[in-house]
Amino acid sequence: MSNIPLIPENKTALPRLGEDNGLLAWVSSVDHKQIGIMYLLVTLFFFLVGGLEALFMRIQLAQPENSFLSPQTYNQIFTMHGTTMIFLFAVPTLIGFATYFVPLMIGARDMAFPRLNALSFWLLLFGGLLLYFSFLGGGSASVGGVGGATGGAPAVGWFSYAPLSETAFSMSKGTDYWALGLLSVGIGTLASAINLLVTIISMRAPGMTLRRLPLFVWMVLVNSFILLYALPPLNAGLAMLLVDRLLGGHYFTAVTGGSPILWQQYFWAFGHPEVYIMILPAWGMLSELIPVHSRKPIFGYEFIAMSSVAIGFLSFGVFGHHLLAVGLGHVYEAAFGLTSMAIAVATGIKVFNWMATMWGGKIHFNTSMKFAVAFLIMFTIGGISGVMFAAVPIDWQTTDTYFVVAHFHYVLFGGTAFALFAGIYYWFPKMTGRLLSEKWGKWHFWLTFIGFNTTFFVQHFLGLVGMPRRVYTYPDLPGWGLMNMISTIGSFILGLSVLLFIANVLISLRRGQPAGDNPWGGWTLEWATTSPPPVYNFEQVPPINGRRPLWDLAHPDDMDEQRR
Repeated sequence: MSNIPLIPENKTALPRLGEDNGLLAWVSSVDHKQIGIMYLLVTLFFFLVGGLEALFMRIQLAQPENSFLSPQTYNQIFTMHGTTMIFLFAVPTLIGFATYFVPLMIGARDMAFPRLNALSFWLLLFGGLLLYFSFLGGGSASVGGVGGATGGAPAVGWFSYAPLSETAFSMSKGTDYWALGLLSVGIGTLASAINLLVTIISMRAPGMTLRRLPLFVWMVLVNSFILLYALPPLNAGLAMLLVDRLLGGHYFTAVTGGSPILWQQYFWAFGHPEVYIMILPAWGMLSELIPVHSRKPIFGYEFIAMSSVAIGFLSFGVFGHHLLAVGLGHVYEAAFGLTSMAIAVATGIKVFNWMATMWGGKIHFNTSMKFAVAFLIMFTIGGISGVMFAAVPIDWQTTDTYFVVAHFHYVLFGGTAFALFAGIYYWFPKMTGRLLSEKWGKWHFWLTFIGFNTTFFVQHFLGLVGMPRRVYTYPDLPGWGLMNMISTIGSFILGLSVLLFIANVLISLRRGQPAGDNPWGGWTLEWATTSPPPVYNFEQVPPINGRRPLWDLAHPDDMDEQRR
């Protein structure tokens, strides 16, 4: 099969990425690579902001009966931290990676709808700025000056449970900014999902069948379908909340015939699929880098791909385990407990496949691989505690305690964030043409690993001894102060690791070792072009005869033998 040209004859008419890097060129860009980089820069900023908010909370909780933050200020920071990390960091960071790499991996010139791609990014940025504007514009003198005195940011938790979101703390405009900001982000994310779906389905290079898709692209495909069906319930719930707050509606107000449980149903119909929205593309990253660094093909490609499809379906049938303590009946509880255990099976398949891929491989333990292996450990711990929550009696005892906080941080930070760091160290050379420093990377990894476990492992025990979550202070009970102080120390170690990572990025951008086009010996199409790629992505797409086109190109004799 001959190479397939994807550019016009006059190749010099197409500028390379980086030839015009003025601010206007970036602001007006519809190039998927520049938009992907802007996603990553904006989400890194929000990650730093959310991390700073977490440090403020940990200072407040470092000792019993602390007065570092007032109750209202703590509630505002608590709300903004959760909202920021989920809506402004985890999900859009993964969308940024998908925006940059999906067209490259499938041999396409760009996304299917470049202008819609740009609109999605600007809706994210607008929604995030609108949310944080609440610190300045969300005050209201109608709540005894509390809103105005503390800036009026939302103080209802990232979940904004009714009736809390309609009374008391929510009289300031902060909750309105929260709902409007998330509506903007949600619309932009929905547009990104549609764009990625159309791109993957209709713009693959000849020979790139669904059974030959890179697993990262498979995960993005499934993830986009989940987004397509999970975001409308959230957006509908946000619209109803705004109607209740601004137009006198009664959807969630019990005293006027509404139902607070209805908000929980709408929110978690989005909220638990959201867990897989935040992890599926990260799994895809691991499925690409683990085989390359192990020098072995992925074990069980079909099982990984199809278990992802199964998770896509099952993710919509597990949201009810967030309501096991609401009192909706034993049949309801048994059904959602069963589906929650079933989805753990599909998830466990991936872990065993990644381990089998590494088994017997010639593993290159660079920083990227260290984060990948740490992910397997951290995510497994979080997954085991998740299965515990699927058992209704255990859920009743531990719900709304710090055991839950430990669980979801092991899943989301120990899962998503560790995988993201692994992916950044793997793909940074492709985006910039330079390698991240391995020396700095080792320090970054070990500080992250130690800081993360110091912060969150002890919180399992805090929950088991009864410390409730969502509280700004606590009594001086035996062991509570010590364990909280350990957790706070760990959070500052984790913060230091992030600063080292940023320093590594900045120094490597200026003085990093040149990477070349394919520093890891990767097998997928993004490594077939220059680092960084030109605007048009490819001069020619290599022939695609299997799942590892670059390996096939380098070993034609093996390909001939396979055909025979």
